Amino acid sequence: MSKQAFPLLPLTIIATAALFAERFITFAGAVPAADAYVLGVVRQNAVSGDKVTVDVVGTVIVEAGAAITAGATLKVDASGRVITWATSGARVGLALQSAGASGQFIEILLTPVAA
Repeated sequence: MSKQAFPLLPLTIIATAALFAERFITFAGAVPAADAYVLGVVRQNAVSGDKVTVDVVGTVIVEAGAAITAGATLKVDASGRVITWATSGARVGLALQSAGASGQFIEILLTPVAA
């Protein structure tokens, strides 16, 4: 499990829901639905109304929602964690490390997401 990351573009937004660090969030500052388009990864836990820093470009540490192989293309689950992309959903990044199970933290390369 890596704790290194090289975020290149952090943005600050207002949380509109309870958020957990190292998980993806939406453009509206909420937890994404599974397969959703996302803004980036939150750096800190937050409650609705808090200002949060969101990394949108670069490499970041994220929580895995399942086992992941290094090099896999990733999407989000309904908790904002990353899982392996197979055939549908918005692609959000590439795994730079493997995760053996849900709840592990890995470094990923964020990829631009456009609808």
